[in-house]
Amino acid sequence: MASFPPRVNEKLIARSRTVGELLAPTSPFDKKCGRENWTVAFAPDGSYFAWSQGHRIVKLVPWSQCLNNFLLHGTKNVANSISTRLARQNSDSGQKNKPCEHIIDCGDIVWSLAFGSSVPEKQSRCVNIEWHRFKFGQDQLLLATGLNNGRIKIWDVYTGKLLLNLMDHTEVVRDLTFAPDGSLILVSASRDKTLRVWDLKDDGNMMKVLRGHQNWVYGCAFSPDSSILCSVGASKAVFLWDMDKYSMIRKLEGHHNDVVACEFSPDGALLATASYDTRVYVWDPYIGVILMEFGHLFPPPTPIFAGGANDRWVRSVSFSHDGLHIASLADDKMVRFWRIDEEYPVQVAPLNNGLCCTFSTDGSVLAAGTQDGSVYFWATPRQVSSLQHLCRMAIRRVMPTSQVKNLPIPSKVVEFLCYQI
Repeated sequence: MASFPPRVNEKLIARSRTVGELLAPTSPFDKKCGRENWTVAFAPDGSYFAWSQGHRIVKLVPWSQCLNNFLLHGTKNVANSISTRLARQNSDSGQKNKPCEHIIDCGDIVWSLAFGSSVPEKQSRCVNIEWHRFKFGQDQLLLATGLNNGRIKIWDVYTGKLLLNLMDHTEVVRDLTFAPDGSLILVSASRDKTLRVWDLKDDGNMMKVLRGHQNWVYGCAFSPDSSILCSVGASKAVFLWDMDKYSMIRKLEGHHNDVVACEFSPDGALLATASYDTRVYVWDPYIGVILMEFGHLFPPPTPIFAGGANDRWVRSVSFSHDGLHIASLADDKMVRFWRIDEEYPVQVAPLNNGLCCTFSTDGSVLAAGTQDGSVYFWATPRQVSSLQHLCRMAIRRVMPTSQVKNLPIPSKVVEFLCYQI
């Protein structure tokens, strides 16, 4: 078994440049269990980076300050070297909106993180909005944390203050995602086989329970226009939901084992899913067709044995903001960077015991979390997007596949707009 097909020379694939690393503090009495960094996240405006250090702790750092530290002091940085623990009840109003480090004790193991920012003109979907405990302004930045005990805690990023405690899940909250439209609609995915929709502008009111998964739900992601939600889980499940009607659109069939991560492209025309069957699929979510397959094990396992080689499980997938690159993280101690129009990785990076990855807001850096609570950063492949690709993204942001196929244009142009060539 190999990580690349025989016709590919692994030595010729470019190595990604290391930007830096944040090492979680350790002590001789730390238990190995509970130290995992299950999730990393960048704020939508690029101001903050957050990750779960393990043992109930979430670390928030100003991203620009973090990059400057890497440049000044080298790539290594012990996470708690210049931080002071912030008590939950204390906040400094004078420091509001000024990025500063926070360490948050969430009270239980943290499995998921998500940043959310408010747009005041986006009204709550709640009928009765006469009185609310919280009035979210234009500069509001929130952090949602999903915990081992099924709770979701909402924090003010600027002060570290606990705002809401959402209690309805009965099992681990495995993933969280905010609607990108600034409405502060939050969706949570849980091992209790459900997804729950919360309206934070209505003081965290739970609006809907989405049922359909027959087993654990591992992840969820909104489309860029917030109209579609993808959820993935055990038993090969990939579901698409209409978030206006809260109904299932379709189930995507193709994976051969548990599906653990998903993410839409910036224009919403593509959907990437990662599975324990050692593959990343790129779909057209509008018609349910697989457009690309990125393999991590060669020869690929047959369906009956898919995922049997535990050292090749794909753990995470992330779409770059240029719409051209995808990153995947697998158990073969490697991070891969793919182009959506090439069959094999364009760059790779070594990583032991990786669990999660995500691109920075500007797409220049990839962050990856590991089992020991640390984070590693690499420079991503940089390429000037062609005018054709930029035009394709602009069109696909507003037109689904069915409308594109009805355009009175040459068939080759239609294929290009549908990412079929």
